Formats: sequence, structure tokens, C-alpha cells
Amino acid sequence: MAATPLRFTSVVGISTSTGGIRVDGAASCGGASNINPGIRSVSFPYSSRYSEDSRPGLLTLTRASMASLSSVEKLEVDVTLSPQVNAVKPSKTVAITDLATALFQAGVPVIRLAAGEPDFDTPKEIAKAGIKAIREGHTRYTPNAGTMELRTAICHKLKEENGLSYTPDQILVSNGAKQSIVQAVLAVCAPGDEVIIPAPYWVSYPEMARLADATPVILPTLISDNFLIDPKLLESKLTKKSRLLILCSPSNPTGSIYPRELVEDIAKIVAKHPRLLVLSDEIYEHIIYAPATHTSFASLPGMWERTLTVNGFSKAFAMTGWRLGYLAGPKHFVAACGKIQSQTTSGASSISQKAGVAALGLGYAGGEAVAKMVKAFKERRDYLVQNFRKLEGVKISEPQACGAFYLFLDFSTYYGSKAEGFGIIDGSESLCKYLLDEAQVALVPGDAFGDDACIRISYAESLDTLKEAMERIRKAIVSLKPVGAAF
Repeated sequence: MAATPLRFTSVVGISTSTGGIRVDGAASCGGASNINPGIRSVSFPYSSRYSEDSRPGLLTLTRASMASLSSVEKLEVDVTLSPQVNAVKPSKTVAITDLATALFQAGVPVIRLAAGEPDFDTPKEIAKAGIKAIREGHTRYTPNAGTMELRTAICHKLKEENGLSYTPDQILVSNGAKQSIVQAVLAVCAPGDEVIIPAPYWVSYPEMARLADATPVILPTLISDNFLIDPKLLESKLTKKSRLLILCSPSNPTGSIYPRELVEDIAKIVAKHPRLLVLSDEIYEHIIYAPATHTSFASLPGMWERTLTVNGFSKAFAMTGWRLGYLAGPKHFVAACGKIQSQTTSGASSISQKAGVAALGLGYAGGEAVAKMVKAFKERRDYLVQNFRKLEGVKISEPQACGAFYLFLDFSTYYGSKAEGFGIIDGSESLCKYLLDEAQVALVPGDAFGDDACIRISYAESLDTLKEAMERIRKAIVSLKPVGAAF
């Protein structure tokens, strides 16, 4: 008679890590319901002290005990998730980027303008430092907060470029700025606290607040105001529960930069609320276009003590895959973030940290290597702005101070249009689906950023690629007729 395997779905207190199962009898069985009469017992090694067999280290299951195991197989696994995770939405930027990449790899000539990732290679000096780190054996764990060498270099950068004074124990190096932000939110927010988030916002801010069991409070802005906060609206939204205001300048997804006069007005409002902290996301600070200048929020009077400054290497230095970011702030808050990191990922890559030191050694604001990339980004932006102006019904925010590598364009006058073979364009998501189907260009719908009137275009691609994308978009859009407004 052919043997069938004996299955144990769950046996509490028994470990089978020390060896295989031993069957005493003529055959094994598939479960207690069809135990072969020839089976007398089943024994296997275990780590419990409760032995029912005189032979040390073996547990013997009789026919009766095997029969009782059959009921275990009938129990269903509890697949429920935590409420915080259930409340979190998947990232649309990641989802669309992954879809576009899959289509491209399948042979579909999709132009991918969804991801916030520079198309440039990491500058050679930085890459060489990473290679050297591997060759010299810098491949082990570093201190949780980051190497002293890198934290000291970050302190120097913040002092020279941002007018901020920190010591190495007030710096926490992480696996990307995204980790720095979520750890800060988790560290300072309690259940029921409010996180004030201007919209349009980076897709992850509200979800990070929800992970902390905090409440995201969305502060709408207008394209006519270049998507910048109205201080009076901010003041009206603040309550005793307000714990954290998140500012991103230059902005993802709009590219807008907060002028110094405006951040000074915001700082005066913040100062009236003792519980209110500010998380200043400055990851795009070096990608700015003249005459724009960058102001670090922590440099404003009275704001150092309540500001958590986040920055990193991904955008300006084209180091997205190196996964390296950092948090700077008062030691009390930074140490709390460090505790979270120590119990989750631990420190950032030792190799990436060596590369980070090289990046900060390129010179003020990244030196010539970064300046060349910024020059190319501006040329691409100017081209797109000039051509989108020619499309009927498209509204463009054109602040004097702008940066990053995104355009956030209002296409809402096309909502309600019917596309032949596609259907009704009823919002930013359906418009992006239409452009992916019709033009084979991947963009991100504005509803992911809290503004359904717009779509985000990343111009972190070559000018030739952008020219081709522009032509495809133009052909797809001109076949629609804008509705809801007169021109």
C-alpha cells in the first residue's frame, strides 16, 4: 500500500527543527480520518520537556492523539489586519510607475513620466566612493544613527548652506528621506492628534499620519495662489489637537517654493501654538530655478526648537537607489526616531553612507555636478510650459519661485468629455488612463495628491523623450473638447 504523508497543521510546544518524523508501523497516513490500522504511533524529535516516550528527545503520538489533531486542520486562519494598515491607501505613484514599467518591459512603447526619479546617473565621484567602500571592506553594520563621518558632514552642510547649527547627536541617518519622515510622524504623534497637510501634497503624508493613528487635516490651496498656503486659512484650522504641520518646499507635486515672507508669516502663527511642531521636507532644496531661493524653516526665529528638518540624497544627487536620507532636529525628538529605527531597519547601508560623504564633498549645493542637472531640468520645464500653454483649456501654475521637476496642470475643463473608444473622462484618474491607452504616456492623477482637477507630469526624462511625450499628449487631447468653461 502506497504511503501518504502525515500532516500536522499546528502542534503547540513541539519543535521539529532537530530532525525528521519517525513512523512506527506499516504505513503513514494523510490524517486521523483514515489512519491506517497498521500505524501504532508516530514519533519525532522535539524541544519540549514533556516526553510521553521513554526514549529521550522523542514525542510519541498514539492513534487517539493523532485523531485529535484532525480538528486542528479544520480551523481557518485569521487574516484580519491592523486598523491602521487597513486605513492606509496604496501609493498611486508607485502603482502607476510599476504598471508603466511592466508595459514597457512587455514591449509597449510607454513613456514613463510618473516617477519622481532623476534620469541622470549618480555623479561619478559619488559612485567611485561607493565602489571604494566595497573594495576597502566598509561592508558591515554602522551605528544606528549613521557613521560619525557622515553625520559630521551633514552638520557642516546644514551650517554652511542653511544657517542651521546641529551636533552629530542631533542627526539621524536613515534608509531614505521617506523613512525619516514616517519615523518623525510616528515619534511625535499620539492617537487623535491632527497632522496639518497642505494640498496638493506628496501622496505619503496623509497615509503616514494614519499609520500613527493621527488624523490628517487637509489644507486646500489654489492654483491662482501657486498652490501656496493662505496663512489665514492655516490659522483657522489649528486646534488643541494640532500636533504637526508638514511643509514641502520646493513642493512635490507642484514645484512651488515658499518665499521667505510667507514662511515668516507661517512661523508667527506656529509660535502661538505650543504643541505644534513643523516637519520641513527639504529633499528638493537644490533643484530650484533662479531667481528662487530656499529658506529652511528651522532657520526662522523661534522655530529651531520645534522643527524637524528632513533631507536626503535621492533627488539632487540622483541617488534614488542608494536609499539615504536624514533627519535633523532637537535631540529629544531625534533620539525618539532613533529608537524606532533601531527596532525596525537599523542603520542605513554602510556603502551608501560613504557615497553620501562624497556627495556632500562636491561643493556648495552639490557643486558643478548638481548645477548641470538643474540646468537641464530648467530647460525641460521651460519647454513643457511653453507647449502646454498652447493647449486649449489647460491651466498652469507659474510661480516666480519654483523648483523640483514636476508640473501640476489643471485639465479639469476636459472632464465630462467623451473619448471615442474610451468613454467619459470624469476626473484625473480616467484622464490618466485615457492618456496611457491613447498616447502611451504614464502620468499621475491629481486625486492622489489631493487635487482631482490636476495631473502631475515628471520632467525627469531627456528633452527628446519629453518632446515625443508632448506630441503624443497633444494629439490625444485635441481629439477631446473642453467643457465647463468658455475660451
